[in-house]
Formats: sequence, C-alpha cells, structure tokens
Amino acid sequence: MASAVLTRTPSSNGSQRIMTFSTWLKLGSIGSNAFFSTGSSGSALFSLYFQSAGKLQMEYYNGSTNYYLRTNRLFRDVNAWYHLVMVLDTTQATASNRMRIYVNGVEETSFNAAQYPTQNFDVQYINSTSYSNKVGNNNGNNFFTGQLAHVHYVDGTAYTPSTFGETDATTGIWKPKTSPTVTYGTNGFFLKMDNSANMGLDSSGQSNNLTTSGTIIQNKDTPSNVFSCLSPIDRPINSSGSSGTLPDLTNTNLTITNGSNAFREVRSTIYVTKGKYYFECKPTRIDGSGAFQVGVVLRNYSSGSGERRSYQNNGNKYVSNSSSYGATFTANDIIGVALNLTDGEITFYKNGVSQGVAATDMLSGIDGTGWTPSVNCYNADGHLNFGNGYFGTTAVASAENPDDGIGIFEYDPPAGYRAICTKSINAQEYS
Repeated sequence: MASAVLTRTPSSNGSQRIMTFSTWLKLGSIGSNAFFSTGSSGSALFSLYFQSAGKLQMEYYNGSTNYYLRTNRLFRDVNAWYHLVMVLDTTQATASNRMRIYVNGVEETSFNAAQYPTQNFDVQYINSTSYSNKVGNNNGNNFFTGQLAHVHYVDGTAYTPSTFGETDATTGIWKPKTSPTVTYGTNGFFLKMDNSANMGLDSSGQSNNLTTSGTIIQNKDTPSNVFSCLSPIDRPINSSGSSGTLPDLTNTNLTITNGSNAFREVRSTIYVTKGKYYFECKPTRIDGSGAFQVGVVLRNYSSGSGERRSYQNNGNKYVSNSSSYGATFTANDIIGVALNLTDGEITFYKNGVSQGVAATDMLSGIDGTGWTPSVNCYNADGHLNFGNGYFGTTAVASAENPDDGIGIFEYDPPAGYRAICTKSINAQEYS
C-alpha cells in the first residue's frame, strides 16, 4: 500500500489515555515504514512505525515532550507475517506498563530506548475530533510499503494479544482469531480488508469507516497462507566473491527494476526440495541491448558458476551453459516456469505455450536447501507472480488457479503443479 493511506477523523472525542492497535503485517521493504499515526505534523504526532534500521517504535512527540518505546529487535523478514499489538495506557501506576509492544503473542522486553509517559498523561492527538487517524503513513511521511490484515484500533481499552490471536492446536503457529471479542469504544474500528471495493470498511459494528487515498490492492497473501516474494537480503555472490548488487524491488517485492548496464540477480524468499511448483514472470521492459533470464538457482550459484536453470529472452536456456532452447520473448510476454522436483524436470512456457522440457537433472544437483525462483536481468524490468495475485495492478478476466485452488495466475498451471506458498509447500514437502 505504498503512497496510499486510510484516514478517519473522529466525530466525537474518546479516551486520550488508553488505546490498543493490533495488526497482522508483512513488510514490503526494510526501513522507515509507518503503519499508524495521528496528529498535525511530523513534530506533533502519535505514531507506530519502523525506523530506518528496522526497529519498531511507538512514539508521542509534540515538539518539546517526547515519549517512546523502541525495540532492540530488527524486523527484516519480508516473507513473514508479524502480529503486532501496541498498547498505550497512561493510567498504569508502573511506568513500564504505560507503553507495551507485543510481537506474535509475546511481549517485547528488550528495548533500545524507552521514555515512558507520566501517569494519567493525556495524549492529545488520539481520539480527538481535531486530528485524523491514518493507517498507512506518518502524517503524510514514510508511507507503509507492505501488506496489512486484521487491523484493529481500540479506543479506551488495553488488550493483550490473546484477544486477537491464538495458537493453532495442530501446527503450534500463532494465528488470527476470526471473530475476536472486542469492545472498540467510540472511535474504534476493525479493518478486515476483505472487500476489494472498500478497503476502509469498518467491521467492528461501529460504522467508523475509513476513507482510502491512493491505490490499495487486495492480495492472496494472508497470515494463514504465506506466498513467496523476492528477497532484498538474500544477495547472490558475484565473481569477486562479494555480495552482488540487487535490482530495485517494489510492489511488495514482486516488481524488479534494473536500469543498469550490468546483470543483477534476485532470488525468492522460499527454497523447495520436493513437489511440483509453478510461477510466472512478466518482463515489462527489455532495453535493446538488455537481457532477461527467469528460472531457478541453487544457493551455490554465483555470477556464471554453480547451478542454474533459466530461460532468456533470446530463446536460449542456461543449464550450467547456454544453448538453444525455445522462442524468443519480449516485454509483456508471460513466462511460466514449471518446476518438477518429483521427476527432476523443469519446463518453461511462453504465453501459455510449452517450450519443452529444458532440463531433467533437477534432483541430481539438489542440496539440502533446494531450488529457488530467480531473475537475472540486464537493463530490464519485470513482475513476478508466485500465485499471490496479478502482475502489478492489472487484473485479467481469464485468471487461472492451480488444481488445489490456492493461488491465481494468468495461465492455467500444468496439472498437479502448485503455487509457491506455505499451504501448498506443506502439502507436498511433508506428504
């Protein structure tokens, strides 16, 4: 939801001493990211955000008085959904209970810095008719880049994470409660974000709907089923033995931009060792002298050496070395990749048409980590789709699903192939 925000100005005042904010959140970038704020400016606000280093902070600032709580923990996993609960309760006698942060059901106790408000301090920016609530930025700055789900804002009650989440009895994973019991108060709201036509729809029963500014795209990625994306931290090794330079990543790490006259590779966040998987890639720009390769690599691949299986826009395939393979492709063609780790094969598709089996040795070279999707491009841009939605912001009427119904693609995946997501991986890797 980069450059987008959901806003609401309270129609009546509520508590200025107690509030709870709960959300399931997946980062689209590492660094400055604000997911809630209220106030009049950058120097007069109450905000919840990630600092540039990736530390999580709750802060009140009015130009002279500053209260804050900042974690030591760094948040850098762009593939994970975090459940964050941020609680303000200045009525508490114990200072450390007046600001509290919980992550995935557990309270944070190690802080880089902390300055707690005085007892019964009034935070004038919250629940006031003079200031709007903003989900997705910091009073117009540091727009949130990533995904949000199950956003609860509570006016006047301090809740713990067990109100909003619970441990799955089978998997042991912390998961959202579908129907939590919450008293939202005068200005509270609950954003399920399950209505693509109205992402600010309040499901709390309070009718405190938020107004959407900018474009917010509904995604198949959820806390209960995590789809792969491209990794901003899994940096391939270059020929000199140092970490290579990544292309620019946007659109929740599904869009690649490389305006450089140099090859830049990026890998996905998920490696697989067993099963059948399908994903798609849509190059959107290939300069006249540029190149675009899509496929899979092992972790040992580095700048021309190691294991890769890819298909380039000139029609060649790379199975360790380059050789003639299929049709050439250009911008806006859809390249499908069918990775078969049951039979050890990989097949590439151009606009739904198979180019034939490109390699049959996918099992012989596999290591304990497995294969991961990869793009290596030279002065070229593109989008990836691991089943979590369409390319960029463009929807198509002919969208297709895998056999298990999990994920959505431009073209029909081959029979038996699955999207690269936790539910489909668990069904195959651990069957």
